[in-house]
Amino acid sequence: MNRMTLKRWPAMQGRWLGLYVLLYLAFLYLPTLLIPVFSFNDSIAPVFPLKGFTVQWYADLFNNPALAHAALNSLIVAGSAAAIATVVGALIAYADVRRSSPLANAVSLLARLPILLPGVVLGIALLVGVNLIGPGPSLGAIVVGHVCFCLPTAVVVMRSRFAAFPRSLEEAAMDLGADEWTTLRRIALPLALPGLVSSFMLAFITSFDEFIVAFFLVGTEPTLPIYIWSQLRFPRQLPMVMALGSLILLVSVAIAAGAEALRRRGIGPPAKLEQ
Repeated sequence: MNRMTLKRWPAMQGRWLGLYVLLYLAFLYLPTLLIPVFSFNDSIAPVFPLKGFTVQWYADLFNNPALAHAALNSLIVAGSAAAIATVVGALIAYADVRRSSPLANAVSLLARLPILLPGVVLGIALLVGVNLIGPGPSLGAIVVGHVCFCLPTAVVVMRSRFAAFPRSLEEAAMDLGADEWTTLRRIALPLALPGLVSSFMLAFITSFDEFIVAFFLVGTEPTLPIYIWSQLRFPRQLPMVMALGSLILLVSVAIAAGAEALRRRGIGPPAKLEQ
């Protein structure tokens, strides 16, 4: 390899890396971006060329009582699981960051452990657990499963938020006579509010879209992902499923973008408190 080639090697590496990233993104997201395209196709077959333009599949969504019921179940499960995971995750993260005791570190590690487990393993373990305890598969069992599934996200988000503002603010509050609970309620949580909202939004969308754990824990009340899976067996329902998937994709992207904006907004402490 001559000297000229050696000089051009970093630029060549950059071009190849850019090409690899482009191909990776196309492979990952192009099939997803095709779903909205086919949702407007006037045909039950998702193939090119498109037969025509129609919004009939979207109209069918709003005339489907079973779908509306499944969506309501998903909203209830996602709202409950996200609220519980955010509260528990905030408390665990606060203890981990501010106390740094062996017990707090161990609890934080255990709370983040489910993110490393395959969904199938977690689903089977939770199914065995709810059957042993008594309730069995139900919406309540799905809430418990989704709390375990969303808790790592909440802990990670809240740890970064609590670590972003100085401990001296809480120490000053305690010097003025506030106990630990008052300091947490009046100082730490208000400062961590952007992280709390971001954590809730991320946990909500994670729970709302989750399928594997819900599949193992579902009873007679299906959630929306379970309903979508059940409809894939019927070819004539595929266009409506793609229309529903397009709406879920739009809402998921909006919520994820809003959560990231809130998280970035709350990375550092307020300017007045830094002075």
